[in-house]
Order: sequence, then C-alpha cells, then structure tokens
Amino acid sequence: MADDEGKKEARVPRANPLHQIEVDDLRRDRLLAALTLIIGAAFCLGLPFALQAGAEFFLPLTAAIVIAIALVPVLEWLERRGVPSGLASFLSLAAFLLVVNAALAIIVVPATGWFTRLPESIPRIQSNLAPLIDFYSTLQKFVDRTLASMASGSEATAQAMAATAPTSVVDYFISAAPSAAIQLFFAVLVVFFFLAGWTRLRKGTIRRRGSFDGAMQTARVIQNVVDATADYLATITMINAFLGLIVSLLLWALGMPSPFMWGGIVAICNFVPYLGPIVAAILLALGGLMTFDAVGFALLPALIFIGVHLVEANLITPLVLGRRLTVNPLLILVSLSFWGWVWGTPGALLAVPLLLILQTILHSTGTPDLAGFLFERGTLTTAEEMRARLNREQDQSDG
Repeated sequence: MADDEGKKEARVPRANPLHQIEVDDLRRDRLLAALTLIIGAAFCLGLPFALQAGAEFFLPLTAAIVIAIALVPVLEWLERRGVPSGLASFLSLAAFLLVVNAALAIIVVPATGWFTRLPESIPRIQSNLAPLIDFYSTLQKFVDRTLASMASGSEATAQAMAATAPTSVVDYFISAAPSAAIQLFFAVLVVFFFLAGWTRLRKGTIRRRGSFDGAMQTARVIQNVVDATADYLATITMINAFLGLIVSLLLWALGMPSPFMWGGIVAICNFVPYLGPIVAAILLALGGLMTFDAVGFALLPALIFIGVHLVEANLITPLVLGRRLTVNPLLILVSLSFWGWVWGTPGALLAVPLLLILQTILHSTGTPDLAGFLFERGTLTTAEEMRARLNREQDQSDG
C-alpha cells in the first residue's frame, strides 16, 4: 500500500488537452494579428503613392463615387414615384451636369476675357501698388521681374485662348486636354452605372450578411453614409451659392465688371475650407487692381468678400449645418493636406466629403468591430454593443 501511494505521488500530472488547444489558438491569433498589423501598415504607407501615381484612374473614380452618393436621394425620390431605375439615373445625372455646366460656364467664359486683359493691365497694377512697394526696394525689383515674365509668357497664351474661347464646360475640357475629356467621360459613366445599379447593390449587400442584426446594421451604415454625404454637399452648395450671389450683388453695386463670374469663383473656392477663401480674396484683390485706379478702392472687392465670408463662416454655416455635420477642424486640415498632396486642387475639393464619409462609417460601425464587419466575425456594432453581446453569449453558455 505504501509503495502504491508513493507511485501515485511520483506521477506527473497530465496536461489538459483543452488548455493546450486554447494556448495554440492564442498563439495563432497573436501571429495573425501581427501579420495583419504589418500588412495594414504597409498598405497605409503605400496607398498614397499608388493613388498619386494612378491619379488618372483613381481621381475620376473617387469623384464619381462621391457625386453618385450625393445623387442617391434624388434617385430614390424618382424611383418612389414610379420612374424606372435606368431613367431615374439618367435624369439625376442630366440635371447635375446641366447645373454644373451652367454654373461653370458663367465663370469660364468671362475668365477668358480677364485673362486676355492681364498683360495690358500690368501697368495699372504697378501704378496702384507703387506707393506700397516704395517702402521695400528689394521687393520692387522682384515684382518687376515677376511682372515682366508674366507679361511675356501670358500674352501668347492669352492670344491663343482668345482665338478659341470655350462656351461650356465640356468645350473647355476638350480644348484643354484630351486626357481630361476622357476622364470626364469615364466619371460620367461611373456615376450613371452606380446610380442605375444602386438599388440592387444595396439590397445584395444587406442580404449577404450572415445574421439579421448584421443586415440591419449594414442597412443603417449605408443609409447614414448616403444621408450625411448628401446633406453636407447639398447644404454647403446652397450656402456657397448664397455667398456667391451676395458677393456678386455687392460687386455689381461697386461697379466691378463680370460680378457673377467673381461670385462663381467665390462659391467654388469656398468648397475648400480655409485655403479656398484665401485664394478667392487674392483673386478679387488682383481683379480690383486691374479695374480701379486708386489702390484703396481697388482693394474693396477683397475686403467686401472677407467681411461677407466672416459672417457666413462664423454664423450662417454653424447654424445651418448643426452639430451632426460638424467636422473637427484639425481633421479637415489633415485631410486637405493629404488629398491636396495626392491629387492637387481636385483632391482638396474632395477632402471634406471623403473625410465625412469615413467619419460616418466609423461612427456607425464602431472602430473596434471594423474587422468583424469585413470578415463576418460579427456585426456592425459599437464597442458597447459588442461587450453586451459577448456578455449575453457568456450567460447562455454558463446556463
């Protein structure tokens, strides 16, 4: 009996197979997490350069998707009234192109005339700026060299543009570069086919979810993205159009030539936060120096715009947009810098809509469960909902 007890004490406890499986699963999960982190970091580092190198493809594609998302409410409004999807897509796209073509034609055609007047207006600009530049002799020499180079380089270009002045946006793109016309045509096709297949795409995406909760959350994310993008772009467009109209009327009262062209420039520049109004003020100051003789009167167009813009930016826009569509100013600056570096001016115009789409997706899905949405490991839930669901599953397993 004593020998048997000694043998029992000498036995080595056997490992639990279930515990070993859990350890192996944990090691495997850590390895997969590390590989995912490395691949994700490499993807994030390489994505900007890929977007920049493939701008001829990615830029019109991205712009078309943003525009198509903004036009979805118009499409759905037409479909609810019995219009077929194909015809509703065509009507939505045609209305958008008509508005954009009419708005930009107001700017492009008069701007050609202003550009042709630039060489002959340089002496007036010099005389207006002479009292200010006299204080800085070094700056005077620099301006003389710059204006002389502009006069020599702009005259030939202005004559060429004056010979074939564009009458519409399509004519402008075709005359500017064939590649721009191809990209425009590609973007129009993407918008049309995106809208034509929107209803089937949305229903198919929702039905492919593995659970009812996942389907409901996916539908919520899609609807939130569409609502936020459409509401923001529609609201900002109306605010900018109102701003351009007010500036146009004030410039008309001041006696500024082509006031609606300047109002259109102000409206388009105001789509780019912070940087756009600065560019608009500089252009208005240049236009005033080309038009009026007294430097104080020549700067009035820029001062008028600055005053109206301050009222719009600090009172009208926060009141109309509200808290739901407000974006962090720091994130706006980062987005402007990033997309402006990747795609230049078109990227700056797309910066805020793209940021708003990303922010809406993250707010709807919850950052911790993005992988669950992509790989069907869970549903589109926030962190609090995920913890509550895990607690319910644990209670059911214990019961």
